[in-house]
Amino acid sequence: MTKPLSIDLRERLISAVEGGMSRRSAAQRFGIAASTAIKWVDQWRRTGSIRPQPQGGDKRSHRIEAHAEEILALVDETPDITLAEIAEWLNEAHGLKVAQSTVWGLLNRRGMTFKKNRARQRTAAP
Repeated sequence: MTKPLSIDLRERLISAVEGGMSRRSAAQRFGIAASTAIKWVDQWRRTGSIRPQPQGGDKRSHRIEAHAEEILALVDETPDITLAEIAEWLNEAHGLKVAQSTVWGLLNRRGMTFKKNRARQRTAAP
């Protein structure tokens, strides 16, 4: 992920716009996209801050975390349940469509892992 542009550049752009320059012409002058200049000036006028917003991070796990206790109970009840079956259950029970990787993320955060069992391994070549 790229780093946010510098605070110095943001300050100079805001100063130029406050000095009477349009946002688009200020963007062209400083070599940034017009949409970026528009967003920076809007943010500055709304909040009084020119600091960049936080980037990245998890924005969706709260959807599945709301059902964590039910999912863990389901896994305790049926230990050999698959990730696909849990995802299907969530869709049927709550109308929540999630990928298997999302279910795995929830179980992984809870410390649940899949361990190989010698009894289930394939036989070796002779």
